Amino acid sequence: MADEPKTEQPVVPRVRVLNQFIRDLSFENIAAQKGNAPDAKPEITVQVGIDAKKQAGDNFEVTQKIKVEAKAAGENIFILEMEFSGVFEIANVPTEQMHPFLLVECPRLVFPYVRRIVGDVTRDGGYPPLNLDNIDYLALYRQELTRRQAMQEAKTATIS
Repeated sequence: MADEPKTEQPVVPRVRVLNQFIRDLSFENIAAQKGNAPDAKPEITVQVGIDAKKQAGDNFEVTQKIKVEAKAAGENIFILEMEFSGVFEIANVPTEQMHPFLLVECPRLVFPYVRRIVGDVTRDGGYPPLNLDNIDYLALYRQELTRRQAMQEAKTATIS
């Protein structure tokens, strides 16, 4: 019996959520402070930013910055700002894929908790709970890459 060539098993990326927590939270209930509840359905805008930094070993902290503004008839109703962080242990992710992994996959893992907190805070603020739509982290990542590339090209054009 001849020795059969051994096929290497593909290395599977591994991620563990070690911790997740609210880093900062602010809810400004403008309509309640002014004593005027809106009659119209509010217009809701959501802004999302993501940051990641390496910690000791294979650990990384990824922070989502969420800003939700509700307006009706041009008047602010409430503003919610939250920084929600997760600490992740990541293994078997190639170096060239680490950046998108941190800014796409890690936020996706903890998003259900972000959604729940936003819903709880808006409900506790006296409004119907706001159920955030799913966030397309891949689209956000691509937008950021495009923005950075445009800035770099503008900078290069200015120097020339």
